[in-house]
Amino acid sequence: MVKEYLEHCKDILTSERSNFKKGSKGSGLISLFGYQSVHDLRKGWPLLTTKKMATNSMFHETIWFLRGDTNIKYLEDHKCPVWRGNAFEHNLPAMQKKGIFPKNIKKYSSEWDSSMKEYGQRIRESEEFAEEFGDAGPIYGQQWRRWKYFDEKKGKIIEIDQLGKMIEVLRKKPTSKKNLVSAWNPGDVPDMSLEPCHVLYQSTANENGELELQLYQRSCDQFLGVPFNKASYAAIIQIIAKEAELIPKTFVHTFGDSHFYTGLEKRTKWYRENFEELQKRVKKIRKIEKNKGDKSGYLEVLNWINKNAPADENEEKYDHVTAILEQLSREPNSLPKLVIADKPFDKLTIDDFEVQDYNSYPAIKRRMAV
Repeated sequence: MVKEYLEHCKDILTSERSNFKKGSKGSGLISLFGYQSVHDLRKGWPLLTTKKMATNSMFHETIWFLRGDTNIKYLEDHKCPVWRGNAFEHNLPAMQKKGIFPKNIKKYSSEWDSSMKEYGQRIRESEEFAEEFGDAGPIYGQQWRRWKYFDEKKGKIIEIDQLGKMIEVLRKKPTSKKNLVSAWNPGDVPDMSLEPCHVLYQSTANENGELELQLYQRSCDQFLGVPFNKASYAAIIQIIAKEAELIPKTFVHTFGDSHFYTGLEKRTKWYRENFEELQKRVKKIRKIEKNKGDKSGYLEVLNWINKNAPADENEEKYDHVTAILEQLSREPNSLPKLVIADKPFDKLTIDDFEVQDYNSYPAIKRRMAV
């Protein structure tokens, strides 16, 4: 399953359909549109072994979603900053209006970073501040557990627990083809701190009681987000299977726009100008790897980039290409196992998740573009 992820990464860097384009978050993208990976969960939990993954943060985010929460205080209280950037930017105008942060903070600057850090600390220290400025908008948790619509016949707002309904249908009719949970609510999208990236998942089971789930992900941050999403949804499949008395079998991951961020201004400009040369070099190394099993060439490409691309410590934090090249030089280890307590899905805590036999390479740190 790690090999499938790494092959996807290589395809993004080398495919004839890949392209370089300007992203929506201030960074360029090396992008490939349309892809699919299939993971047999009976072979293990698809957690990356070619870099160390922050499993506690992933579990806390998953718990947060399952409970229907949208305020980041729970995450901050548990040292999980994954939604801090989005919530900070979402609430920044209101905080600036009250004079909490100065106006005209340049995005991704040192002042931006220090302000985000202060924001996280304020969320942790003050219930009142978190209540006023900690909500990330009607994102995943609300859509999964409290999808809202106006019923014209009844003349009132109705809430739907999509995830609860999915589990209920799986118990009664596991082979149904109508079992879906959507995070993309067009009426709520403008109020979200981040439009849903993993927008829709569908589940079904065969007559042997084996559960399959497919995720459609519209926007796929291949280095940071996708490994997180794979492991998280594989855990969610296990949780749903327990609730519905089924056996987790298959996770199908369907991708819209898969991409690597290329740093900020100067570094992104360099990648745009050297995109064809980068593809040529990675294609050559990929061929050598296929014929001889030698992965060391990926580090040679990484060194070529670092030698020739503009050196800027801040920009390099957002360069995911060099990060994935380092990972491509590593040989995957065997997959770990995930054990989850047999409890109602909205009552799970971090202590109910146990990762067994996880053997990974060291972490490779990069910043998330928000």
